[in-house]
Amino acid sequence: MSVEIVQIAEQVAREKGIKREVVIEAMEQAIQTASRRKYGVNKSIQARFDHKTGQFALNQLREVVEKEHPEFNPDLHIALPDARRLNPQVQLGDFLAEPLPPIEFGRIAAQTAKQVIVQKVREAERESIYAEYVDRRGELVNGVVKRVERNNIYVDLGRASAFLPHEHQLAREHYRQGDRIRAFIHEVRDAPRGPQIILSRTDPQMVLRLFEMEVPEIYDGIVEIKAVARDPGFRSKIAVRSNDPHVDPVGACVGIRGSRVQGVVTELQGERIDIIEWSHDPAVFVCNALAPAEVSKVVVDEEENSIRVVVAEEQLSLAIGRRGQNVRLATELTGWRIDIITDREEASTRVEEFEELAKNFMVALDLDEDVASALIHEGFSTIEEVAYIPLEELVGIEGFDEEIAQELRNRARDQLVQRALETEERKEQLHVDPRLAQLDGIDDVLAIQLAEKGIRQLDNLADLASDELLELLGEATTLDADSAQAIIMEARRVAGWFDSGQGRGVEGSAVEASPDAVAGGDQDVGPVPEEKNEG
Repeated sequence: MSVEIVQIAEQVAREKGIKREVVIEAMEQAIQTASRRKYGVNKSIQARFDHKTGQFALNQLREVVEKEHPEFNPDLHIALPDARRLNPQVQLGDFLAEPLPPIEFGRIAAQTAKQVIVQKVREAERESIYAEYVDRRGELVNGVVKRVERNNIYVDLGRASAFLPHEHQLAREHYRQGDRIRAFIHEVRDAPRGPQIILSRTDPQMVLRLFEMEVPEIYDGIVEIKAVARDPGFRSKIAVRSNDPHVDPVGACVGIRGSRVQGVVTELQGERIDIIEWSHDPAVFVCNALAPAEVSKVVVDEEENSIRVVVAEEQLSLAIGRRGQNVRLATELTGWRIDIITDREEASTRVEEFEELAKNFMVALDLDEDVASALIHEGFSTIEEVAYIPLEELVGIEGFDEEIAQELRNRARDQLVQRALETEERKEQLHVDPRLAQLDGIDDVLAIQLAEKGIRQLDNLADLASDELLELLGEATTLDADSAQAIIMEARRVAGWFDSGQGRGVEGSAVEASPDAVAGGDQDVGPVPEEKNEG
């Protein structure tokens, strides 16, 4: 009997991909459930398989309690004196196991036991499948199409079934029942009815996995795919680099006569794949990413995380691509915002900027056009630069002597002083709260803008929400939502909103500031209060 039960357990475990001990535990649970039908559903019955005898041993478990226990139940409890007659070593609180005779299974008991075994084995199988596939997320799997319903594909993976939603399929693909399919494990969910394995053929990482299969250098780590951008079914870009100076990363991915990349293209139903070389230099990387377009000039703005790319007139459509596909994929691949202009537009913009700078210098410093142009050609763009640059650097400009250089510095400094005086006078006219003007993130220009909108006191600013502040300033401001929120929170801190025991109350009463008020998000604070006692 022992051998037969173990063999049955091993066979079921092998078929379901679970451990033999789980099957035996399910059998024990089934015997235990069926035994309660005979000996009483209120009894605590334990079933254990004995490998030596090949039988299931049944025991009734009862807790050892005092004889005068107020909730004494003979099915669940046994008095201490009675328990010690059975086992002299037993103590209060122990559970005493009393052997029960084996039962003969009737039809109903056998059916109950079978249901329990099937349920336990199914639960164990689900847990086993989930544990296996949750660790395989991000891998490629092969399967067979079981059925297609409403453009959704159900795939047989062998031990498990998977689901390929319509939105994760390539536009030009069509599958029928029985077709073989390769897909990327996009997500694994632990659902009540069993694990749900969601597949995808549009995930950008699928391109990476396919190249790992086709290119041994990638699998071995010699060549590394740094980034992937994809327009599923139409075009993909991958950025690669080599960890070995003797290996060409692009050539390794293309293969002899394109054999390696062609394998990936075939699997993706003809999707075009651009392989570019990754670079630490963002300018070089962006130029590579815009291939096959040729770039004439690149201007990098690290603060804005943007790059202006200049191309020839005939290269513009190629750089942008059909429906903006090329520049969109290049942006996604590099992580930089890319602005593309033609060389003619760039020249026009450069002339406009030059004229604007020259005009500013001519007006502010009372210069003629030649002197202003000379300053701009030397890289000067602000009056501050002229005012505080070392005198010898100004003297080094062609056509400038020490007297001219000193005069330029004096005029620039006088202009800055004049502007500062005008700013302070304007702040006094508007009665700007000094605490508001000194807040982190607020300069004189912003302080005056706020005062002109009626926000002159620190409490006026603290009462606003970030979206109200941005709406108040309008298009003239350069603040973003995060900066506006930071300024408001700093105003509240300086105003003492967060001090212990203090808060903003009604009619002078002290109340604790609400979490919504502290968060400063979207609460309605009403109109901005009018300033009182001005002057």
